[in-house]
Amino acid sequence: MKKRVFLILFSIFLFSQSAYGYWIWTPESKKWTNPKYAPKESPQEQLKFALGYFEIKDYQTAYNEFKKLVKYYPDALEAPEAQFYMGRCLEETEKYYEAFQAYQKVIDKYPFTERTEDILQQEYIVAQKLLDYRKNVVGINFTGETAALEVFRKIIENAPYGKYAAASQYKIGLTLKAKGDFTEATAEFQKVLDNYPTSEWAEPAKFQIAVCAGRSSLDASYDQTMTQEAVDRFKTFLATHPDAELSEQAELRIDELRDKEAESNFEIGRFYEKQKAFDSAKIYYQFVIKNYPRSIWAQKSLERIKTLENKDK
Repeated sequence: MKKRVFLILFSIFLFSQSAYGYWIWTPESKKWTNPKYAPKESPQEQLKFALGYFEIKDYQTAYNEFKKLVKYYPDALEAPEAQFYMGRCLEETEKYYEAFQAYQKVIDKYPFTERTEDILQQEYIVAQKLLDYRKNVVGINFTGETAALEVFRKIIENAPYGKYAAASQYKIGLTLKAKGDFTEATAEFQKVLDNYPTSEWAEPAKFQIAVCAGRSSLDASYDQTMTQEAVDRFKTFLATHPDAELSEQAELRIDELRDKEAESNFEIGRFYEKQKAFDSAKIYYQFVIKNYPRSIWAQKSLERIKTLENKDK
C-alpha cells in the first residue's frame, strides 16, 4: 500500500505541468535540476548575467546571481569579481557590516586579486557609513561605532602602509575620543605620529592628543597635572605649527584650560574656607588673582578675600 501511494505521488510530481516547468533531468549529472537556481554554462556568462541586474539596480537579484557564480565556479577568474560585487550589492542596500565581510572575503580567499585597492576604498567608505549608522529596534538604540572600529583596524591590517592606513588609524582615535575613551584615543593618535609621521593626518593627531589631555583633566577637580599637561601640549602644537588651520582652535583650548585651572584653584580656596582655614583659603584666592587676572574666577576670588577681611574686623 505504501509503495503504491509513493508511486502515485511521484507520478503526479513527474507529470504535473508546474513540476515539468521548473525541474529538468540532466543525464550528465543524473539529477533533477531547476533552471531558476542553476548557473549559466560558463562563469563568463554568469558574471555578465549578474552585472546586468546590478546595472539596473536590482541589487537583490544581482546579489543572488553573483553568489551563484562564487558557489558553482569558486576557482574561476571571475569568482573574486563576483565576490566583490556581492559586497557592492550589500552596501547599496545599506547592509554595511555584511558588505565589509563580503569585501574582506575577496582579500582572504583571493589574495592576488587586482581589486585590492578598490576593496580598501570600499571598506573605508563602509566604515565611515557605520560611524553614522543609527537604528532603533523596540526602543533600543543600535550604533555602528564598534563595527566601524573593526573595519578601520582591518584596513590597516590589510595594507599597513596603504593609501587608507593613516586615515583609518586617525579615525580609530577619533571614534574612541567620541566614546569618551580618552586614554585609548591618545594611544591610537600616537600611532599616527609613530607610523605615519609625514602623512596629512599627523598634524591633526597632535592636536587631538592635546584635546584628549584636556578632556581627561576635566574630571580632576583638584589635581591639575593633566590640565597643565594639556596646556603644554597645545603650546607645543602652536610653537611647531603656528600657521596651521587648527592653531586658532588650539589657542581657544588653552584659554579654556587656563580657565579650568583658575576655577580649580578657586574651589580649593573655597574648600579651605569651609574648613575655616582662612589663611590657606586666601593663599589660593590670591594665586588666582595673580595668575588668572582676566578670568571670572579672579573677580570671585577678590570678592571672597573682601568677605574674609570683613570677618576679621
